[in-house]
Amino acid sequence: MNAFVYGVGTSRFGRQPGVAGPALAQQAILEALGDAGVDSVEAVYAGTVFGAPGTAQRALQTLGITGIPILTFENACATSSTAFHEARHAVLSGRYERVLCLGIETMTAHFDGPITPEPTDAEGRAGLALPGVYAMVASRYRYLYDLAPETLAAVAVKNRRHGALNDRAQHGTPVTVDEVLASRMIADPLTLMQCCDISDAAAAAVVGVGRGNSRDIRIAASALRSGELWDHRSTLPWGYELMRQVSAQAWEEAGIGPAEVDMFEVHDAFTIGEITATEALGLTEPGGGGDLVLSGHTELGGKQPVNPSGGLLSRGHPLGATGLAQIAEGVWQLRGSAGTRQVAGARVAAIETMGGGTAGIDGNGCVVVVLGG
Repeated sequence: MNAFVYGVGTSRFGRQPGVAGPALAQQAILEALGDAGVDSVEAVYAGTVFGAPGTAQRALQTLGITGIPILTFENACATSSTAFHEARHAVLSGRYERVLCLGIETMTAHFDGPITPEPTDAEGRAGLALPGVYAMVASRYRYLYDLAPETLAAVAVKNRRHGALNDRAQHGTPVTVDEVLASRMIADPLTLMQCCDISDAAAAAVVGVGRGNSRDIRIAASALRSGELWDHRSTLPWGYELMRQVSAQAWEEAGIGPAEVDMFEVHDAFTIGEITATEALGLTEPGGGGDLVLSGHTELGGKQPVNPSGGLLSRGHPLGATGLAQIAEGVWQLRGSAGTRQVAGARVAAIETMGGGTAGIDGNGCVVVVLGG
């Protein structure tokens, strides 16, 4: 038995303080239901990180989606990817035949800058926000592999160039390496343009059993796990081992390797995140992620484009909606409906979402999904 994506939808991404969560959800859900060609579902698996209790129910009731099981997940940046993973397994188990997945976040209602560190963590009490965490990842990576500042900046340049082709992205203006490096320093070596922006948005997908519709996209694999204890015994950058373990599980289930994937959407909340993700997923050996960018391998027109949507660096990062936005891009690419950012001949897509922020473990959670094939 297989599970399929029937339809997807998203709102626009950006700082939209005047748009309430239910309105964002309506945009994504109505598009997903229309794309799927259905008007009802048996359950909703939703995700939000900073939303109030009942956020999903408040949004869904405005569309008359009531009286069915509604489950809400929170798994940091991997929140809606986790909801998608669990919805797929609910379909595979026979529990439901059709499930709506929803991710929603209105971050401007809570933050005007970096996410506030959790004060119950030692790092949080010290004020170590996520830009600082990823700056330490970049510093460790530079120590291990001698990464040039220009190479880090090239990730932002590539993804901003892709984002200029995505009319739903928050940042659609191309930039140069010099502009990226000259932007304000946030956490050395990461400058402002190497950090994703907070965002308000919603994303949705309808997942169900096979129905013989050629537009439906098969979910070849999905894997999820949380990080192990993280201490002095590890010599690798934070998050690398978790991404490697989860992707290996996904490749095994899908029966393919990374070389057989046509396009990737990975968690580039910061430029170093894309580099470590491409290595952990197996596109190249450790230390080779920068060369993938510089060679053109991962840009549109290259052998394996990474983040043709523009990624989090261009699209923005509304935590609870990000994973499903990545899924939506994969579906559009495999259908050949991604417009000017279309990856030619795309048949297999892989999505990786990394959730972090809890001190003491190698990431809150990571999800890797393989579509198509």
